[in-house]
Amino acid sequence: MLDCLIIGDSIAVGTHMFRQECVAYAQGGITSHGWDKKFGSNKLESSTVIISLSTNDWEKANTEEKLRLIRSKVKASRVFWIEPNNESKPLAVAHVRKVAAEYGDAIVPTTRWQADKIHPSWAGYKNIAEKTK
Repeated sequence: MLDCLIIGDSIAVGTHMFRQECVAYAQGGITSHGWDKKFGSNKLESSTVIISLSTNDWEKANTEEKLRLIRSKVKASRVFWIEPNNESKPLAVAHVRKVAAEYGDAIVPTTRWQADKIHPSWAGYKNIAEKTK
């Protein structure tokens, strides 16, 4: 079994830069649906799984259902969800919080953002890495 697995979008890619010991199934710009199509058949089993999905989903994309499907494939002792920025992605935040709560997973909030208000700053990524160890 893996020690650490990071799954998701560009924020997952950035997180991997600070958690290089983890395996990453991540791609910039990918939606939850796109991620499931591309990576969902991989074995998603690890001691720790870090998830960043929903930020690229459009409003009527059944994000909550897709996140629930992806989470059902994860087998891990600890699961962390990186919370999107509530200021720019409030619907994504709601979906992540709901699915994480259903599974008893931890949510990692980020308070330090790049100018786009989507991606964490380098200090934000460092904070995510520290909170997911």
